[in-house]
Amino acid sequence: MNLSYFRTIGWVSLLMVSFVLAPTLNADDDGQKHHRRERRHTEDNHSGYRNLKPVSNSTYADQCGACHFAYQPELLPAASWKIILDGTDDHFGETVDLDEGARPEISGFLASNGADKSSAKLAGKIMNCLGGSVPARITDIPYIRRKHHEIAPEVFQRKSVGSLSNCIACHRTAAKGEYDDDAVSIPE
Repeated sequence: MNLSYFRTIGWVSLLMVSFVLAPTLNADDDGQKHHRRERRHTEDNHSGYRNLKPVSNSTYADQCGACHFAYQPELLPAASWKIILDGTDDHFGETVDLDEGARPEISGFLASNGADKSSAKLAGKIMNCLGGSVPARITDIPYIRRKHHEIAPEVFQRKSVGSLSNCIACHRTAAKGEYDDDAVSIPE
């Protein structure tokens, strides 16, 4: 028997093993991907996973959510929330009448749950891109702008979207703190 015979047998054996093991390897890989995706969506945010905590303060949800989406505090650092609350006499062109009893509660909730206090990955990305700046709008965050740069400006002018600040129009799971690209649906 010559050397080429053994080489041929070797290659045939390798191919056979590959065909036998490939489905198992792919199944394991798919299982791992599924497990990672499941863990990412179910782990507590204190573990450093991607999702933000849903809004848990009913006063904030009622007072601020009456006019617009009640953003998770983790979308801005505490200093930004302070600027926003201090400027309720000119809140992006509107005057906001907060119940004076509600103001300290909302302020405390936002300050203690800002992006600078969070271990969620999205909050970390937000803080990393700010470089010490204190934006007064979520839409002024460089990371948020980069994530939306491929969307044509006309999309934000659609009646169904309204503006970049209307997160819930496209991020269908935003109220749960999930801003995953897989859950985006841009309305017509």
